[in-house]
Amino acid sequence: MATPHETLILDRTTSTQDEVWARFESKPLLVVARLQTRGRGRSGSRWSNAPRALAASVGVRPHWPPPSWPLLTLVAGVAALRALGDPVRGLTLKWPNDLMRGPLKLGGVLTEASGDTVVAGWGANLFWPDAPEGTGGLFDADPGPEAGVEIAQRWVEEFLLLLAGEAGDWPRDEYRRRCSTLGRAVTWVPDGKGTAVDISPDGGLVVETDTGRRTLTSAAVTELRDHGFIRTPSAGDD
Repeated sequence: MATPHETLILDRTTSTQDEVWARFESKPLLVVARLQTRGRGRSGSRWSNAPRALAASVGVRPHWPPPSWPLLTLVAGVAALRALGDPVRGLTLKWPNDLMRGPLKLGGVLTEASGDTVVAGWGANLFWPDAPEGTGGLFDADPGPEAGVEIAQRWVEEFLLLLAGEAGDWPRDEYRRRCSTLGRAVTWVPDGKGTAVDISPDGGLVVETDTGRRTLTSAAVTELRDHGFIRTPSAGDD
């Protein structure tokens, strides 16, 4: 059963994240904008929107313990793939927060927390015929002005459904199956390189390095780059 939530649809805003922070009270609040002029990504980076884009954020008060909240970025990514469904194929998740098709970045997830509240945001390029190098759109043709609103509604329903469970029950296996980072050589800022081999129960990226296995957290890694497929990942096996 879908968790009740309120929805606010805006034609234009600077940031759906800021809108939620300004308006959220207690009931989950979804804000969707047809145009977002100053969206932001992870570590404060600027997010550039396609001509037809999705910009959505939801405010919640999770019942999960705060130490588990970093998982919500990964959970929001799984919810995004579920919301897009079968019509959009070949999508993967790059740890911790990017939506990809092959080498092209199509969107990203951002979660922010303050006090007892978390705001999860999702920005995605729906249609971008002349996308900059390294980016792309989800659809080959313009899906129309209401597509972002419809997809955002499906996303928030999936996200809230997952959030209604317990932190220990988050869809780790589903994330691992869809994570394109696994099995690839990676380097990260500030200080390392290795091969990504698994996603830990608390959402960290497990990497094999010259000195042994290490688990990276999204809070400690400001940038992650992958450098090619190394071997068939076996992360789905415990």
